[in-house]
Amino acid sequence: MLHGKTAIVSGATRGIGRAIALRLAQGGARLVLNGTRADLLEDVAEACRQLGAEALTVAGDVARQDTAAAVGAAAAKRFGAVDILVNNAGINTRSGTLEMAFSDWQRVLDVNLNGTLHFCRAVLPAMIARGAGSIVNVSSSAAKTPHRNAAPAYGASKAAVNYLTMHLAQEMAPHGIRVNAVCPGPVETDMTAQWPPDYRQTVLGRVPLGRLGTPEQIADVVLFLASDQSAFVTGETLNANGGSYMN
Repeated sequence: MLHGKTAIVSGATRGIGRAIALRLAQGGARLVLNGTRADLLEDVAEACRQLGAEALTVAGDVARQDTAAAVGAAAAKRFGAVDILVNNAGINTRSGTLEMAFSDWQRVLDVNLNGTLHFCRAVLPAMIARGAGSIVNVSSSAAKTPHRNAAPAYGASKAAVNYLTMHLAQEMAPHGIRVNAVCPGPVETDMTAQWPPDYRQTVLGRVPLGRLGTPEQIADVVLFLASDQSAFVTGETLNANGGSYMN
């Protein structure tokens, strides 16, 4: 599905990001992987190479504009044009509104929202010049409906990512560039594995399909949105949450 295409994936070291990298590698893409841990990034890159994909890594914090610039420059130098950008990097904080330090609020927005903007701005000029490209932002169902487990900073940042997705889709459509988002619900990750049994049952009780999603299932949605299989889809914030939120 992605043979001959180059994809950037941020936040690729573990969980959903790692699954996305591997799925795009299976799809035939060349990969430029970003994350804050160089050692974990190299592990993912090697796993992608075992699948037959070319992969390089650029470590750095997505909240910094120079990280996005470095990733874009490395991709252009090694592979030429960037066809796909997956903005997956994100963080959360569990503090409530009154307990939350403002620095925590700012950090979540810097990573989740500003990081997405930095990477989009790094790749869009070349995509515009080529008249093609696909951007997939990993958002959250917390962007669409509040729940107690999502801190205000996280939900607000992801709601802003959804708006940015729709705005860019409209702005970039004349240039042949599609911009979409996937909004996962509860997914099996290292974090959810630490949930107490009673809380886990509470979460499962809110999911009509009766189970948590897997990183691989979210990666499948990203692959669809990144590929030409979704050539007539843009500006969507696609739910992938087992029915826990429907619209």
